[in-house]
Amino acid sequence: MSALTVTHEHGMKIGVAVGEVEIASYVYGPGVAAFEAPKPYMHPMRTLSGALVSAYRPHDHRWHKGAQMTWSHVSGQNFWGGNTYVHGRGYVPLDNVGAMRHDGFDIIDLTGDELTLRETLTWVASTGERWVAETRTLRWHGVDVERGIWALDFATQLLNIRGEELELGSPTTHGRTNAGYTGFFWRGPRGFTGGEIVTAGGGGGPETMGTSDSPWLAYTGKNDDVDGGSTLLVLAGSTSHGTITWFVRNDPFPAVNPSPAFDKEITLADGETLTLQHRLVVADRIWTREEIEGLAAEHAL
Repeated sequence: MSALTVTHEHGMKIGVAVGEVEIASYVYGPGVAAFEAPKPYMHPMRTLSGALVSAYRPHDHRWHKGAQMTWSHVSGQNFWGGNTYVHGRGYVPLDNVGAMRHDGFDIIDLTGDELTLRETLTWVASTGERWVAETRTLRWHGVDVERGIWALDFATQLLNIRGEELELGSPTTHGRTNAGYTGFFWRGPRGFTGGEIVTAGGGGGPETMGTSDSPWLAYTGKNDDVDGGSTLLVLAGSTSHGTITWFVRNDPFPAVNPSPAFDKEITLADGETLTLQHRLVVADRIWTREEIEGLAAEHAL
């Protein structure tokens, strides 16, 4: 194991490093355009050798920013960013893009080889109304320099404070096939396009889209800049409402999302809380299926 070091640019971002390599930057400050649904995000993300494993504002989706918690359809509001999918019309610009406002950190705890952040946020609709009070916990841990891995636990509690029920869905719940993206979403660098998708039980490939039977999904890609490749392992974790379903693409761009509302909308009553828990493991080099399966067993939630 290896100790983490942390830098905090107050009001802007928290950097997490191992040795000389900043493995993650959690950006929570201002500066995101309103149409891109301002919210905290994690970018850049790097392996222990310094290979970049996240993308920021790619030309095809400017609101994609590394790894972030987001939601595409919330009772007519768009907390994802960009155009909104409307059945029969496609993606159209609407005056409905909200924001996830950072309110503060209750906990910033660095203990040797672990860092825990507990953050409070408010989801503010385009009308200025407060709809969701979120408590988010991020824990960096499991740094192993010899094996070239580090891990992040992501957990959130979403409390409905709107005063009436919230309908939490996705483009698929609104009529678009295999577009159930919503929740904790990772966008990989463009060089990872065409990478390998691996799941439990010998499965994998693009056909994993829309499936729910694997407790984990790994994505491997070739690095730019740094020689070799990288592996990302995502543990689906759990949800208090429904089932986690995989949204994953390796073409035309790399993306992984354990979606809690892929094809079934969640109705969250006023005062009710939705919880999610996921784990992400970032590894140097392209791991074999056997190695990935061992890593998944080791980090099972």
